[in-house]
Amino acid sequence: MNKTDRMLAVVLELQRKGTLRAVDLAETFETSVRTIYRDVQALCEAGVPIVGSPGQGYSLVEGYFLPPISFTADEAVTLLLGLDFVEQRYDEAYRAKAAASRGKIEAILPDPVRREAARTREGWRLIAAGAPADARDRDLLEPLRRAVAEERVVRFRYTKPRPGADGESRESEREAEPYGLVHAGGHWMLVARCRMRGGIRHFRLSRIDGLALTEERFRRPADFNLHDYKPDDDRRIEVKVAFPADMAPRLRETGSFYMESMETSSGGVLVTLRVRQPEDVLHWVLGWGAKAVVLEPEALREAVREQIESMRKSY
Repeated sequence: MNKTDRMLAVVLELQRKGTLRAVDLAETFETSVRTIYRDVQALCEAGVPIVGSPGQGYSLVEGYFLPPISFTADEAVTLLLGLDFVEQRYDEAYRAKAAASRGKIEAILPDPVRREAARTREGWRLIAAGAPADARDRDLLEPLRRAVAEERVVRFRYTKPRPGADGESRESEREAEPYGLVHAGGHWMLVARCRMRGGIRHFRLSRIDGLALTEERFRRPADFNLHDYKPDDDRRIEVKVAFPADMAPRLRETGSFYMESMETSSGGVLVTLRVRQPEDVLHWVLGWGAKAVVLEPEALREAVREQIESMRKSY
């Protein structure tokens, strides 16, 4: 990044985040603190109203905004594709905002850039994995966004399938401190501190009923960052499943959240999965029919046998 680009980026970062220390800016732009000092001085000399507060950092004078930014065709396409995803995956309010944002972006593009962006975008289509957000998800997104922003405790009933093949579920009353919303694997998830479990848990929105925002407030931990957060991996049981060699292409295409490795040889395919309990992959194994042979653990082999016997009695 050259000096001019970095100085513009410094102003944008201050405009976006408010007050930042020189050391934070230096880390963001991978340069030295002394270089940031020089950049800030040059910006001030150019008329950008940057204020320095001892012990706090730099900030822009309130009310200062950069003039409209010009986009290249590729940058415009990137933004428009992102808006496509928002329209597919968010609730009605955000779909409307995405459509309005698209109109504003297209309106500020010069004609040549707009035409080039349109031509480029004709060759791209973003299709989000899985089905679009269902009505329950859409109804929950807005109040949960509000609960996250206002740091309000929520209560709800949560239905969780029991491990196994019987399809039974268990329901429990939960009280939680919502930290954020995540879209993963085609599903919306609430990341929250569950008071019943005493730790951070993930709640699929499609399994939440009777949501209520309470008046009780909580304080999100200062060291929690949703974008950096990685849940503990408690999948400690290893599962090995054998397939015929000709199944390798289909296995690569479909995969599984639990799949760790796939070894292919002339004798067949060995798939290794890692799970919390063997029943996590029972339906996945059964879906392959006679093509899948569970090698271990024995508990999963027995569960497959029981399910096959139960199915046999139905016919």
